Amino acid sequence: MTPVRIGIMGCASIARRRVLPAMAALPGVKIVAIASRDLDRAGQAAGAYGCRAVRGYRSLLDLDEVEAVYIPLPNAMHAAWIETALYAGKHVLAEKPLTTSASRTGELIALARSCGLVLMENMMFLHHSQHAAVRRRVEDGAIGSLRSFHASFGVPRRPADDVRYSAALGGGALLDAGVYPVRAAMSFLGGSALDVVSAVLTYRHGQHVDSSGQALLCTDDGVGAQLAFGLDHSYRSSYQLWGSEGRIVVEHAYAPPADHVPVVRLERRSGVEEIRLSPDDQVTNSVHAFATAVRSGNRPDDDGSLRQAVLVEDISTSARRCVEQVAARVDTDRMERLS
Repeated sequence: MTPVRIGIMGCASIARRRVLPAMAALPGVKIVAIASRDLDRAGQAAGAYGCRAVRGYRSLLDLDEVEAVYIPLPNAMHAAWIETALYAGKHVLAEKPLTTSASRTGELIALARSCGLVLMENMMFLHHSQHAAVRRRVEDGAIGSLRSFHASFGVPRRPADDVRYSAALGGGALLDAGVYPVRAAMSFLGGSALDVVSAVLTYRHGQHVDSSGQALLCTDDGVGAQLAFGLDHSYRSSYQLWGSEGRIVVEHAYAPPADHVPVVRLERRSGVEEIRLSPDDQVTNSVHAFATAVRSGNRPDDDGSLRQAVLVEDISTSARRCVEQVAARVDTDRMERLS
């Protein structure tokens, strides 16, 4: 396969720490340029990969040798630059979430399809082999009939100036951490079958974005998904499937390092079995999937990305409605006490 010539739009931490090294190690990808608003910063990043440094994202898109771009910018900047890149004729790999609204996500997916270009959300954990191993056991009846799904993803509090705490940049626990449990639930229960029943988003420390949240989703046949997420927690990255005959628990579910040995815990009446799996590199797998899609012309799972965006938006709407209902009850109680 001829290497996909890719340009990097920004020098975000996730790009420098994980994605750029994976791209450099893949024969199907060639890093040709790294762009930043600060040319010195671009030069420092580009020097490690022997590629071109570019000042400004628009200049990156003007390069003929760039046929695809990777966008690790803050969430609120994704939509505009995805659209600009697609109109420039570039394939796009963008960090999750694709955008901060379901309608905008749908528009960009439709645009990519009409242009014959690949638009892929870099939801890397979906490309780790441990989840396929879990799915096989569930399908083989290891825990009987599935009754409920539980997922949690939380990380410790970061410095106050972190982009995750900026409303203007599309921060907040739901968009940063919540998308992982949502997508995990979709993966095992089917995205089209899930609807949001209720949700709560919590705001702390005077922040203008949500710092944590919980949501209850349910399928048409009554299988519930209980999701929890946050940016002010002890670290947790797990999910569990609870069935009529047992339970499967997965830790380090969303961001395991490449050398991590996954352990699937299978609990049944007969006892507990800890199944050790082979390490896998989900970052490399995700980048490889993007390059393969570009060269083959096969679309990635953009329907899943759109359904994910819809569920995330529904969680936000449900949480806002919950707050309004509580406020209305408080007002009613106050009026009754005064009357």
